[in-house]
Amino acid sequence: MFDLKGKVALVTGSTRGIGRAIAEHYAQAGAKVVISSRKEEACERVAGELKAAGHEVLAVPCNVGRKDELQRLVDRTLEVWGGIDILVCNAATNPVYGPMSELTDEAWDKIMNTNVRSTFQLCNMVLPQMAQRGGGSVILLSSIAALRGNTVIGAYGVSKAAEAGLTRNLAAEWGPKNIRVNAIAPGLINTDFAKALVEDPVRRQRAEQATPLRRIGEPKDIAGVALFLASEASAYVTGHLLVADGGETIV
Repeated sequence: MFDLKGKVALVTGSTRGIGRAIAEHYAQAGAKVVISSRKEEACERVAGELKAAGHEVLAVPCNVGRKDELQRLVDRTLEVWGGIDILVCNAATNPVYGPMSELTDEAWDKIMNTNVRSTFQLCNMVLPQMAQRGGGSVILLSSIAALRGNTVIGAYGVSKAAEAGLTRNLAAEWGPKNIRVNAIAPGLINTDFAKALVEDPVRRQRAEQATPLRRIGEPKDIAGVALFLASEASAYVTGHLLVADGGETIV
């Protein structure tokens, strides 16, 4: 049920962290995987490592904040592999840390354009051809920041709440075409995004103690969820926001 052989998976923001872990797990499950992030060098390096492991991989650099680059990403994938069966919208940004009262218009626009508008645009580019192929799976990366208020990454949380809403609407719209759309809401994960907290022993211990599983997450913890949502194992799951946070939001 978790076999992805014959599938083409496009994963944005896939040269490090959660995105890379998802791409690796998809490749190991048999999928052809598109590696994409802003820097061409990083894309080629990761693609090369996966190819060396025997996987079919395509590197296509893309700044998701630019619509023309999103279209190029889709067009290149279709040119090489003929279609897209799995889309993972993982690329995101959070350039500020502090109260929303101090947020500039420019910072707000960057967060919303990168995290929400680009996801909306990419889905509109990919889902019509996915429907022509008979269906597929779309996975958006939201966050537990979408579920509760936050005094330091508020705009990021708002953008992730918007992605959760986008998930439900896309699922309703494209369900009749056999396209499932789901989102993952990770908790604290050991990535560059959380580097400052993870490398502070006091703050890390506090975070671990606040989580029922008594640890912070690893990228592979989210990759496993993404593999479930991409595969036939989740064939009757759509419009869902799946929380993967070690239990942080229940206590």
